[in-house]
Amino acid sequence: MTLQSSSSPNTEIIQQQQQHPVVELERVIVENKYGEKLVGVLHDTGSPELVILCHGFRSSKDNNTMKNLAASLTKEGITAFRFDFAGNGESEGSFQYGNYVREADDLRSVVEYFSGGKHALITILGHSKGGNVVLLYASRYHDVPTVINVSGRYNLKKGIEERFGKDFMLSLKRDGFLDVTSKKGEVQYRITEESLMERLGTDMHAACLSIEKSCRVFTIHGSLDEVIPVEDAFEFAKIVPNHKLQIVEGADHRYSTHQPELAEVVLNFVKGSLQQFN
Repeated sequence: MTLQSSSSPNTEIIQQQQQHPVVELERVIVENKYGEKLVGVLHDTGSPELVILCHGFRSSKDNNTMKNLAASLTKEGITAFRFDFAGNGESEGSFQYGNYVREADDLRSVVEYFSGGKHALITILGHSKGGNVVLLYASRYHDVPTVINVSGRYNLKKGIEERFGKDFMLSLKRDGFLDVTSKKGEVQYRITEESLMERLGTDMHAACLSIEKSCRVFTIHGSLDEVIPVEDAFEFAKIVPNHKLQIVEGADHRYSTHQPELAEVVLNFVKGSLQQFN
């Protein structure tokens, strides 16, 4: 694969796919408010409509869900952008547990990068933790018409003890941090008390109540989600002002065997939204 420089110093054309519609893939660098470079891939169909895709916890823009959704959108002629949050994938910065608000700031930098250009942002989509990030974004900035929350967590106080054990707070208080290790004993990432408090202090209920009624929110959740229970999706449905809910029957958290169903549900919503805008 040959790299060619484009007219922008932050962009490189990395591939040209001959298909219908023709999709140009561009490597795009966006600097966040902390001076870190965020790396993303723009799937440009030539259409002005843009969907931004946000990955989940300890994941990246190259996650199968992100890639599959980008491919599905572009087949319908819709431009998509998938990127790595700071400290993940190819982006600069150190990985931090928590970081919900900071990742919303990263998303803000991405939205601002594309604003005023040839693309019009129609949807921000996030999977898992990314679902929380796009909801937080919509609660703080009121410049996106639609938000897609794929398997986000409603109560961020839950899921911690299940993952780290009942005594995790004792270890955290004693040592000032908690190292999460693999089955082989390798350290995967570190939780600090500060990062844990950031997560516990992120109130999704209050955030959802701050989303404007003009913003349409679509929550998608797998009925067999083993990481975040499907009940969380129903909690979002209760409080988000302008909300639609879709349960994908049989799907787990990663939509391991339900990627086509997820793509279809997302596409139907995005295309329906486009018809309303046009």
